[in-house]
Amino acid sequence: MKVVSVNISLQKGTVKQPVEEINLYEKGVLGDAHSGNWHRMVSLLGTESFRKFEKDAGRQLAYGEFAENITTEGMILYEMAPFDQLHLGDTVLEVTQIGKKCHGSGCAIYNEVGNCVMPKEGIFARVLNGGVVKAGDLITYHPKVFRVMVITLSDRASSGEYEDLSGPEIQKQLIPFFELNRWQVNFEAQLIPDDPEQLKKLLTKAKTEKFDMVFTTGGTGIGPRDFTPEVAKEFLDKEIPGIMEAIRLKYGIEKPNALLSRGVAGLMGETFVYVLPGSLRAIKEYMGEILKTLRHLLFMLNGIDNH
Repeated sequence: MKVVSVNISLQKGTVKQPVEEINLYEKGVLGDAHSGNWHRMVSLLGTESFRKFEKDAGRQLAYGEFAENITTEGMILYEMAPFDQLHLGDTVLEVTQIGKKCHGSGCAIYNEVGNCVMPKEGIFARVLNGGVVKAGDLITYHPKVFRVMVITLSDRASSGEYEDLSGPEIQKQLIPFFELNRWQVNFEAQLIPDDPEQLKKLLTKAKTEKFDMVFTTGGTGIGPRDFTPEVAKEFLDKEIPGIMEAIRLKYGIEKPNALLSRGVAGLMGETFVYVLPGSLRAIKEYMGEILKTLRHLLFMLNGIDNH
């Protein structure tokens, strides 16, 4: 993949003009109207989208005509996903949004061109590492790979008395979520006895190695070997109590025993931690609710306000 044009405009909603080079800094493109402290500071559009639109429009289009800062060639950009990275030499961009809302006749580009391909096929990014970009520069694509640790705590399962079903079920529930968002994921599964010291070591590992998520299953009751919530809370920097309270209330109305679970959720550094019960049925219930908010939480954590 390579850069075929770099473009700047002084006002939002107008076409951009090709320039010899652009300077990317922490707020976007120096001198461009879209630079600022937000998640859409740099826009990109592929010539693959240009060619399709030229055919529909019946005329040749100029680079920058759809207000893209960087025109690329060699990859279908809109098939990427948020948090993927594009490296242009030492310059690093992080994808933050695919497409945008079209403003129709309220946009100068729409009025001048007659339509706009950016809302469907353009992508937006923020600058992680600045530098100069110009036509001809090569681009390498680095998809985001989420790292998820799943920890099952069970004396009997870890000793081989029975098969661990809860840990694999968590992974099973998560896979469609990542696939739907076009995100790659690597799981690390751990099966340990009900041992607080072993749990602490794994949580320390997850925090040090910057895992994106940790899910534990087991040890949320009130028995003498149930300690998972207490250990997890020692590592949390921010607790997210609402999700677990809502789950307990939802299922506790019909099954009062569900109110006795002491599951917790929160943030450990930049790692989400979910402490779930040990039963297979509970895993399905809890994951069904957790997945409804997980995408939004990931964007919140990364400072992306695209909702």
